[in-house]
Amino acid sequence: MSTHKAGGKTGQHIRPVGKRLGLKVSNGQKVGVGTILVRQRGTTFKAGTGAKTGRDHTAFAIKEGTVQISQRLGRKVISIVSK
Repeated sequence: MSTHKAGGKTGQHIRPVGKRLGLKVSNGQKVGVGTILVRQRGTTFKAGTGAKTGRDHTAFAIKEGTVQISQRLGRKVISIVSK
């Protein structure tokens, strides 16, 4: 029988760092060009008018205006409405 605790088992339950996903702006908020609207895994929010989707599915603004979050055919759509 061992008289010492195992020394190499202390690092097994380390939680990974969160990826800071989710909505970065709210409905009705004013944004500028290039503002990140939502970071996501997959397309939870689809980019509407005035927004585009990056290669990691991040939605960002391509023009200035106000954020409008709506639903179209059961999908959440995030758009930018001009001033």
